[in-house]
Amino acid sequence: SQIWKRAISRWRICVFACRLPVDPQAAPEYAHSVRLDGDIILGGLFPIHSRGDRGTPCGDLKKEKGIHRLEAMMFAIDLINKDPELLPNITLGARILDTCSRDTYALEQSLTFVQALIERDGSDVRCANGDPPIFTKPDKIVGVIGAAASSVSIMVANILRLFKIPQISYASTAPELSDNTRYDFFSRVVPPDSYQAQAMMDIVTAMEWNYVSTLASEGNYGESGVEAFVQISRETGGVCIAQSLKIPREPKPGEFDKIIRRLLETSNARAIIMFANEDDIRRVLDAAKRNNQTGHFLWVGSDSWGSKISPVVGQERVAEGAITILPKRASVDGKREKVASRAFQKSSAARGVDSAISLTVRHVSVCDSGLEKVGRDSSYEQEGKVQFVMDAVYAMAHALHHMHRKLCHGYPGLCPRMANSIDGKELLGHIRAVNFNGSAGTPVVFNENGDAPGRYDIFQYQITNGSTAEYRVIGSWTNKLNLKVEAMRWKTGDPSLPASVCSLPCRAGERKKVVKGVPCCWHCERCEGYHYQASEFMCELCPYEMRPDANRTGCVAIPIIKLEWNSPWAVVPVFLSMLGIIATSFVIVTFVRYNDTPIVRASGREMSYVLLTGIFLCYAITFLMIAAPDVGVCSLRRIFLGLGMCFSYAALLTKTNRIHRIFEQGKKSVTAPRFISPASQLVITFSLISVQLLGVFLWFAVDPPHTVVDYGEQRTQDPRAARGVLKCDISDLSLICSLGYSILLMVTCTVYAIKTRGVPETFNEAKPIGFTMYTTCIIWLAFIPIFFGTSQSAERMYIQTTTLTISLSLSASVSLGMLYMPKVYIILFHPEQNVPKRKRSFKAIVTAATMSGKLSQKGGDRPNGEVKTELCESMETNTSSKTTYVSYSNHAI
Repeated sequence: SQIWKRAISRWRICVFACRLPVDPQAAPEYAHSVRLDGDIILGGLFPIHSRGDRGTPCGDLKKEKGIHRLEAMMFAIDLINKDPELLPNITLGARILDTCSRDTYALEQSLTFVQALIERDGSDVRCANGDPPIFTKPDKIVGVIGAAASSVSIMVANILRLFKIPQISYASTAPELSDNTRYDFFSRVVPPDSYQAQAMMDIVTAMEWNYVSTLASEGNYGESGVEAFVQISRETGGVCIAQSLKIPREPKPGEFDKIIRRLLETSNARAIIMFANEDDIRRVLDAAKRNNQTGHFLWVGSDSWGSKISPVVGQERVAEGAITILPKRASVDGKREKVASRAFQKSSAARGVDSAISLTVRHVSVCDSGLEKVGRDSSYEQEGKVQFVMDAVYAMAHALHHMHRKLCHGYPGLCPRMANSIDGKELLGHIRAVNFNGSAGTPVVFNENGDAPGRYDIFQYQITNGSTAEYRVIGSWTNKLNLKVEAMRWKTGDPSLPASVCSLPCRAGERKKVVKGVPCCWHCERCEGYHYQASEFMCELCPYEMRPDANRTGCVAIPIIKLEWNSPWAVVPVFLSMLGIIATSFVIVTFVRYNDTPIVRASGREMSYVLLTGIFLCYAITFLMIAAPDVGVCSLRRIFLGLGMCFSYAALLTKTNRIHRIFEQGKKSVTAPRFISPASQLVITFSLISVQLLGVFLWFAVDPPHTVVDYGEQRTQDPRAARGVLKCDISDLSLICSLGYSILLMVTCTVYAIKTRGVPETFNEAKPIGFTMYTTCIIWLAFIPIFFGTSQSAERMYIQTTTLTISLSLSASVSLGMLYMPKVYIILFHPEQNVPKRKRSFKAIVTAATMSGKLSQKGGDRPNGEVKTELCESMETNTSSKTTYVSYSNHAI
């Protein structure tokens, strides 16, 4: 710091001391400056002239941004000096310098502010003519108002902080000036671009744009603004930057056409975030118009565009719909405008003096008549930053007022503690603590970084009535966005909201597959199968008992079904079962009615009723298999599923075994075998049945019956067709085990039927039983592949239930038809045949069977009819040789 001060001191001695007039008493004049006497002097930095060309520092006079702002500072000082409440008995003065809109030139000019604080050592300094330098007493600047451009403020702030001179800017908005470690003596009454960038981000978010490009003028303002916007987009997410382009300070011919072509490379990014000066804005719009892109781009401009007319004149159509932002402001009220008219009309700058002459104001005059009014008596239109210039001056005045009240304790005028020296650091503390209503009626306050709160008006450039173009306020931003979307207008006659997105939103039930490195670009993939859209980027599998809903955004329970009575799969088995039950009931009734007739007695009444009971149960099980499953139904299924077959085949097995034993015993002796009486047969039959019941009860103990919903049986590839099947918890293995014993009885019975096939049909039922068992075996051999072959079918429940019930009904029908229908037919329609047969001895029966077997073996070597003749002869011989008969009526087969 001290090295800088000494270097600056030596340089400024040469520059300033040697160019003073010869007369040391003459008032010094400084190029491009305005001076106003006062007890406390404030510095001012304004762009009175534009940037010069070809090496010259200054260019044309800037009436609005330069003269108007300068006059606003003078006007504010005039008002403060006349205010008896604010800084009473203290007069503010000013030393205002021209920055010429150039940071390096402004740095040179601002060294004037620190002259009074530099230790002067001119012992080795001589002027060009050899004379020693002449020193004049420089103005002691306590604070500086300005500058306008951020680049100028940054350059000046680096010097002023060395000498602890507070600085309040009225227009600099670069975010880096908020760094209190580098620019600790800098404050501003305008919000930084970080707030502006946040407001622009909120606008983009509200418009549902997630893919934008940025465009910045080269320099601190543009680059810092875009950097702040990009940083916010990274922190908040949801908005991607397609391209970040920069406009050079000295653009080459065709540069703006090249920019438009590059922006079109990412054509989906229609929204263009612009931090550019008004000249660059105009040239960008002109290039878009030249490249036939009117209506394509959606411009979002910073406060450098604001509500200015100059960038859009002549290219209203291409600028239509542009959203711009501007710090909330208001014009100076009418009472103050009248006083301001004096400055506008009387100052030497306003008279159009040459930019090179000095501007020295030592006297403030009043209006000619006191009735002049800006805007009425002139073509004056207030420049947008006038309000902030006045707020900056008033902020400095309020800080000085608070400092005076603290240090001077009511002392009129400047007390010695402030007259000798005003501590810049102490003054900075008072500046940061001010809180008053500014010229716009809004509070003027500073945060810990010296920034003003963000308050913006949001405009849209609209064309109404087909030709009238104007900026319309569509919202505001004060820490949060308040946007009137319904007030926005886009392409003429089209009220719909335009899009600026990389990829269109995915439909319901689709997940985003993000393109690597570009989070705002994605491909939409539909959640397939039993997956649903769990989040924006993920599909998840529904729980096993659920399936995706119609739009695949959630899961719903899979419908639960069971075999309904009206289903075609149930109608056929039920119909067959009802016919079988009716037929079985008819046979039972017939047998009961004709219970003592020879045919019924010869059939073995007791075993017939057992067999008919089994047939009845085989038909009845159909209803249990189709009934809605519950614990009771499942219990009955376990009991009766194999019981009907067990009854049937246990009875048939007992009968065939009896026949076999009788004829085998007859071959050995004339004594009848044991256990062939009806009582014995019943005991044997029920012993066989008890094995089935014992197995069922053990099954009950090991695995109590219960229902289950099987979601895998009809879990189709299309979830819409998926169903949960309500069923009894009986596995295929359990089912086979339940039927296995009955099938074992059936197979054993078939074996005995084969063994007794040679018994004459005149004497027993062996052959009808044999035919019954052969047919039954065929039925169940067909059942097995059908039942297990459809285990993977979606219609498994229907097919297997129908197959099982029909197989049971067919088995019962075969037994009923072959064993009982012929007897019923004789009983009802040929009662003359239902008479007792003559009794034969056991020996005669066995002999007849033996002869029948022998003749059957010879039948293949004899002509047709010979066997029958021999059999008849043998039987006649056999019957005539005996005169005594053993009564066998009780053992009829």
